[in-house]
Amino acid sequence: MPAAVLTTHALLLDMDGTLVNSDAVVERCWRRWALRQGLDPEAALKVVHGRQGYATMAALLPDRPMEQNYADNRVMLAEETADTDGIVPVGGAAAFLDAIAELPHALVTSADETLAQARMTVSGLRMPAIRVTAESVSASKPDPEGFLKGAAELGFAPADCVVFEDSEAGIAAGRAAGMRVVGVGPRAAAFSPDAHVEDLTRIRVEATADGRVELHISTR
Repeated sequence: MPAAVLTTHALLLDMDGTLVNSDAVVERCWRRWALRQGLDPEAALKVVHGRQGYATMAALLPDRPMEQNYADNRVMLAEETADTDGIVPVGGAAAFLDAIAELPHALVTSADETLAQARMTVSGLRMPAIRVTAESVSASKPDPEGFLKGAAELGFAPADCVVFEDSEAGIAAGRAAGMRVVGVGPRAAAFSPDAHVEDLTRIRVEATADGRVELHISTR
């Protein structure tokens, strides 16, 4: 099976769409919100993935006061946290997290801490000890702030980190941070990541004797 190898020092992991498949919940909640605003739900769903809720709302309703977006975002987070029906791990996520347990890695998600805990728990996945959640940043993806903070917390330069992402906003954020990006899942393929996998079963992780991490990525 053809494979690529990326060598790095640290891994920065998105959550939704990368470790956890939460599409069912995201689509339910955002369809309801779009209909309440008189928007086309299908158009709204094209921009929701990867961003914090307030940033999605600002993109869809550019003339609306940001204070209203922040208020709606708090309601949205509560709705999404309470709704776990249909949330499942992405293929290979549990084994992948086990494989990197002793390696430098962090979760970098647009979810807040409560939502991240809820989705990782219901998916049966180990929560990384180091994480950058919505509360940790002042700007949403595609801004690179979250990934840069994750790299800094791990003690590595951006060029020494590889990002795992599924969305256009997330891949753009990883690139803007100066990092290589592994795209995970069907959404990611369209945004030309450095490597792409259908799910995390396609990645084998090896630690090298000199402290680096080799990612063996099956391309088919």
